[in-house]
Amino acid sequence: MNDKLPEGLDVLWGRLNAPAPEPRPGLSLDRIVRAAVEAADAGGLDAVSMAKIAKQLGFTTMSLYRHVKSKNEILLLMLDSVAAVPADLDEPCEDWRQGLRRWCDAQWLMLHAHSWIVHLPITGPPVTPNQLAWTDRALRVLAGTGLSESDKAGVVLLVANYMLTTARLSTDLGQAASGESVAAYSALLGGLVDAQRFPALRTAVDAGAFDYPSGTAPDDRRLGYAFGLDRILDGVDVLVRQRAGA
Repeated sequence: MNDKLPEGLDVLWGRLNAPAPEPRPGLSLDRIVRAAVEAADAGGLDAVSMAKIAKQLGFTTMSLYRHVKSKNEILLLMLDSVAAVPADLDEPCEDWRQGLRRWCDAQWLMLHAHSWIVHLPITGPPVTPNQLAWTDRALRVLAGTGLSESDKAGVVLLVANYMLTTARLSTDLGQAASGESVAAYSALLGGLVDAQRFPALRTAVDAGAFDYPSGTAPDDRRLGYAFGLDRILDGVDVLVRQRAGA
């Protein structure tokens, strides 16, 4: 193993093939990470600090430094701990399009189960074991497309970035994306937008383009990713056909 790995990654990759530690009373790296994840799930990243985690576990802040070097290391360990790849992503699928959609569905569930993920600082491309496992599964889905390895990597990066950005927008909007808020926004547009100044926008408002479709269940009245994902996959399909024709 490369001994020059950045802080936190040395721990993750060093533990990858090591036997699971025997459970012991007292403080441990696993307990610290679990506590940090619980705190972030409940209160976001602002709830994660060395002092707060130590207090939650009943230890001094300095005692944590015997197991982790910094908060940034904890964040990296937290991300990898919740990013295990679901087993169903290893099951056969009909085609690459179904496989990528299934991959995105699983990503969406993970990103909303731990919404703090979308606010983690981005310091570079995916490098933790579980992050790379997600990338590997997406690349496997594209194996029979005829795309070059560079094309496949580009597709995976495009889809992953779209899912992360959309999940962050969905998380940040929160209640603003509810049925009541969207209806209020549509009504506001109806009063502000006149046909002479904004003719195209007026047509869209009158057509209900900014409302949820009638009959949409309350639980489904939130920002989704299906429309954008389908358009991306349409574009990938064109690329696959172009490469096959060439």
